[in-house]
Amino acid sequence: MDPIVNAMTIDVEDYFHVSVFDGVVPRQRWPDLESRVCANTDRLLIILEEADVKATFFVLGWVAERWPQLVRRIAERGHEIASHGYGHRLVYDQTPREFREDLRRAKGVVEDAASVTVFGYRAPSYSVTPRSLWALDILIEEGFRYDASIFPVHHDRYGIPVSARHAYRIERESGALWEAPASTVRCGAMNLPIAGGGYFRILPYGWTRWGIDRLNRVERRPAIFYLHPWEIDPDQPRLDASMLSRFRHYRNLDKTESRLRALLRDFRFGPMLSVLALTSDARQDSSLPLPLPYLW
Repeated sequence: MDPIVNAMTIDVEDYFHVSVFDGVVPRQRWPDLESRVCANTDRLLIILEEADVKATFFVLGWVAERWPQLVRRIAERGHEIASHGYGHRLVYDQTPREFREDLRRAKGVVEDAASVTVFGYRAPSYSVTPRSLWALDILIEEGFRYDASIFPVHHDRYGIPVSARHAYRIERESGALWEAPASTVRCGAMNLPIAGGGYFRILPYGWTRWGIDRLNRVERRPAIFYLHPWEIDPDQPRLDASMLSRFRHYRNLDKTESRLRALLRDFRFGPMLSVLALTSDARQDSSLPLPLPYLW
């Protein structure tokens, strides 16, 4: 039986965009801070190229507007380009009108930079929650084909623990959308996160490896893994925040790159579009776009 291809996804944002620093770094200060997103993303591109892996890069519009050449480099290397919104505002802190404007602005600048069509979206900090499910209707109306913004876990900032754990189709009168939730394993009555990010840095590597192996081998399902460029940058500036925020953001930054290289050796990965199109539930869905370069 062929190994399952998992989704490798990168949320392209800088260290000062992170939600744990909301209120610490006002948005009007962002242009004045040292940016490290280009160097860190280029480093990830090298790591992925060495592993012969294509990924999906959910690019923040704020980044694409200032460094369009970075977005072009990602696209030119054959990776999928998707949207991470424009200003890294949590969806549930916006009105539907504000969200639509943010969505359109981000899609425009990302597509202009990459010269490709954007089909996918991931909300900052997985902020499609019970308070903001209306965002899915707006995504459908704006022509997105898939969303990756729901995390089926309990968390103080995000999560819909009763949500389905694997990709599913949402249908409305205005159209349809595939939802690709962040990966979890089921233990008793709880979903436990194995999807990457802080869980990948803070918990032992063996936890992520065990979880993805369980999904692939036992459930025969692909994992959806995510990472941020700043997570491979232990030399980034330290910002003044709460002890919990500093722990969540800075813990084990010096270990992430070696763990990522191990992960790329241990499992097969591809971009989100190809992984969704290869799932049994989506194979007959002719509306799901699959650019030919992503098939293998």
